[in-house]
Amino acid sequence: MAARRYGTIVRHLREDPDTAHELCEKLPDEALIELGAAIRDEIMRRAREAGDQPAVIEAAFEKGFARDGLGILPWIALPYLICPGGLVGKNRGNHKCQFVSVDDVWVWESGDLIDEVKRSLPGSDDGFRAIALLPIVEGMELDVVRARMRQGQHNVERVTSLRIRKGRLIEVERRDVSARGAR
Repeated sequence: MAARRYGTIVRHLREDPDTAHELCEKLPDEALIELGAAIRDEIMRRAREAGDQPAVIEAAFEKGFARDGLGILPWIALPYLICPGGLVGKNRGNHKCQFVSVDDVWVWESGDLIDEVKRSLPGSDDGFRAIALLPIVEGMELDVVRARMRQGQHNVERVTSLRIRKGRLIEVERRDVSARGAR
């Protein structure tokens, strides 16, 4: 089989990203589905092979947590989406926590998870911090869920929803949740 040439197509896509929309409009549904799967597979392959994941995670542990010990909002550091999370308290039955849900599953259960490192908290508080790396996938939806457990009762306090649009992480909604009826 002769080598395929993609130079003209690649040049058009680099010079004018809107060309991608034109290309997609012209493809039949079956080819569009295959192209979407190929793009997602390539994004995952590049993210897994790129960079120094341990160094990225180490740097994220340095800057990814607020004074209260919980994670800040996720951010992008190419080629990764970095998601901090954790749990802080005097014991497991009385704590505050913040974790990331990705496309309606917890980050640690996501099929897109590249790597995750979890570390115990230093000092007298019980808990841990975690950093998860994901690929940057267009349309990916995240919910950052902050909650508090008191006397065995888990209550959601805030949910911040984010979405990846054109390679950027955009906040789409922030909801403070009343303690009544929210778990």
